[in-house]
Amino acid sequence: MARMRERPDEQLTKWLVESGNRDKKIAFPAQQQLAQAIQGQIREGILEGDIIGDIFTQLPFLPGAATEFPLDILVPGTERDFSAYTIPNHGRIPERHIESDFIMVPTYDVGSSIDWLLKFARDSRWDVVGRAMAILEATFVRKMNLDGWQTIIAAAVDRNIVVYDPAAAAGYFTKRLVSLMQLQMRRSGGGGTGAINPIRLTDIFLSPESMEDMRTWDLTMVDDVTRREIFQSTRVGGLQNMFGVQMHDLYELGELQAFQNYFTQLGGTLGPSDLELVIGLDLSNPDVFVNPIRQEIEIFEDETLHRQRRAGFYGWGEHGFAVLDNRRVILGSL
Repeated sequence: MARMRERPDEQLTKWLVESGNRDKKIAFPAQQQLAQAIQGQIREGILEGDIIGDIFTQLPFLPGAATEFPLDILVPGTERDFSAYTIPNHGRIPERHIESDFIMVPTYDVGSSIDWLLKFARDSRWDVVGRAMAILEATFVRKMNLDGWQTIIAAAVDRNIVVYDPAAAAGYFTKRLVSLMQLQMRRSGGGGTGAINPIRLTDIFLSPESMEDMRTWDLTMVDDVTRREIFQSTRVGGLQNMFGVQMHDLYELGELQAFQNYFTQLGGTLGPSDLELVIGLDLSNPDVFVNPIRQEIEIFEDETLHRQRRAGFYGWGEHGFAVLDNRRVILGSL
């Protein structure tokens, strides 16, 4: 089946033309078939455009099931309480009773709609209708991206740790910042050498402008081999991996951009004289960043628009986002 941005196949074209028919007995069933086709395409399209799919684990829940998640038994600061003992000649192994709290992640409804003149369907104007469907898809994608990243930023602000390179010029990205963020995440994550599932920095997200700073690094910062790799790379900035940390650019990060503005609205502050926000995550544990789904997105035909000589679709879903351990989020600034 054709994607929304492509010319439709014969079956989709037939349903599109019939959806603009003056006879409701023909138009409404065709609109219903179109709605089912669009629903599948929107779910597929969300996976193409999202910037949270590699961060949050989607967890479908059955109707009526509680969206509860158990918290880690090992609470930060209690690591020393979990150790083995030397057993005396007379005595027994001490008992240790443990229990874990849980957190209820609230879910909420999200919805969107789109419509167009019936004559566009009647005349098989897929360029108009297809664009409208793509916009409907984009509204759901943008909402999920925004909600997921706002959850991450809120968790980071609550942790209140911002790392910066005091020797760097304001707004300039350096490799030392990555090293400092790695070290701070390990030090502030709790545990010790040989800890089970230690907290570590795996991914860094920063603005395209900051990624571009790598192309200005001279021989005092990196060797010729690294400079050549940056020069020949087709990626923004050039390097995909630094010190084992994956690098990602986000257009929503940077001065006066959406995610940095949200960080400021929550009361977050950057390092002295710094200009841009950097977000570091530990994505080694898939159970920390969760996206419970109570209802997958469903699309329906809107029969009430026929009197206005229009056709359209609306849809809704129900989901939520949560960061269950904010020790796996750290902020940097430059």
